[in-house]
Amino acid sequence: MRRFFAEKLDTASDVVSLHGDEARHIYTVLRMRPGDEVLIINGEGCECSARITEASDSSVTLEITDRQICSADPTISVTLYQCLPKQGKMEVIIQKCVELGVSRIVPVVSRRCVVKPEGKDTKLIRWQKVAQEAAKQCGRARIPQIGNTESLEKTDLSSYDAVLVAYENEGETSLKSVLRSERKLDNIAVVIGPEGGFEPAEVERMLERGGVAVSLGRRILRTETAGMAMLAQIMYELEN
Repeated sequence: MRRFFAEKLDTASDVVSLHGDEARHIYTVLRMRPGDEVLIINGEGCECSARITEASDSSVTLEITDRQICSADPTISVTLYQCLPKQGKMEVIIQKCVELGVSRIVPVVSRRCVVKPEGKDTKLIRWQKVAQEAAKQCGRARIPQIGNTESLEKTDLSSYDAVLVAYENEGETSLKSVLRSERKLDNIAVVIGPEGGFEPAEVERMLERGGVAVSLGRRILRTETAGMAMLAQIMYELEN
């Protein structure tokens, strides 16, 4: 069943209205009409079955027929701290990591980042839209938030059960061994470096703050691949 995003979804009401892009997509692109059924999400975990009662290219009114818990949302929380990659890669990273179950993505700048943020996060609106569309496509009711770009050195990593730093020079601790340990892992941070990797001093600083450097295997992965690989393994090992 098709799903659509309603930012102001009143969970106590039996009626919801969609406007703008969502209304145009329903009426003009999909040619849906009164009587057709869809799923409505608010991006915060609410998922409702609804039936169209009125439709035009500017507004669609729906009657909520059922409310349910979305089974596609992950049972653990993973925040991805992704060092800014070269042009075009960030959207792919966001899309695929949302599909794999990430809860939040924070772009960060490390010493070897080629791309530097401008004074204002002009891409943030676009990135959040990519996350919204990916969540709708893969059946999630929660839309991961894309944070403002931060400096890696100033990023607060103190609130997580584990901070997992993907590091190509780590030869002893594997991601698998950490995930299969007895430690609590309900709220995880994953830190991925840029194309040139982390400087050793950066890794050392994160380890001093409680992070764990992990190896992802025998092969060195690109920055746009590493986060996806880690998320896939985390969800496989920990998701109920």
